[in-house]
Amino acid sequence: PGHVQLLPPQNVTLLSRDFAMILTWAPGEGSPPDVTYTVRYESQDRLDKWRKVPHCRNIPRSFCNLTCALSNLYVKVRARVKAVWGRSQSPWVKSQFKDYYSDVELAPPVLTLKVRDNSIHVSASFPLPTCVENLTWKYDLNLWEAGSEDKQKKYEGYFRKDTVTINTTALRGNYCFSARAVYESINVKHSEFSQPVCVLLNHKG
Repeated sequence: PGHVQLLPPQNVTLLSRDFAMILTWAPGEGSPPDVTYTVRYESQDRLDKWRKVPHCRNIPRSFCNLTCALSNLYVKVRARVKAVWGRSQSPWVKSQFKDYYSDVELAPPVLTLKVRDNSIHVSASFPLPTCVENLTWKYDLNLWEAGSEDKQKKYEGYFRKDTVTINTTALRGNYCFSARAVYESINVKHSEFSQPVCVLLNHKG
């Protein structure tokens, strides 16, 4: 294809979702089906230095996960994207500024339960990008007897890799567990609570 007027991507947005910073966009009007996109980003401490994002060069999809490409999670960044088709290129379109540290949005953790004779061990796993695993993620855990959501026992402020051990000697019946991710940055942030996981404890017969 020769030089065609290629319209730039639309609705270019830098968003934080499920622990990740993702640039999203929509194809420009009348874009050919095999158009590709290239993304770069700049950080507020080095404006006008647009850094390449190697895994988001000439990609067919309309999003780019920037989390682990960012050189500093505590500095505001913005990204830009252009459409490429043959020798034609659209103008760049920029997103707004965001920083991971204060804008991160959390996904609920996934709970794993191990039932022993007189105890239950609860651990939480988080869908984290590898580069942010060392930040101090925590979680809160709720426990209640099925049907009595108002009488919840709360276990709060556990570090991500901590296992919560609960003595079940006095618990009889169907008990449910749910957890939320917690991150303390400028404010304390919470995810939604996870879908409850329920187990029968000390069930005789």
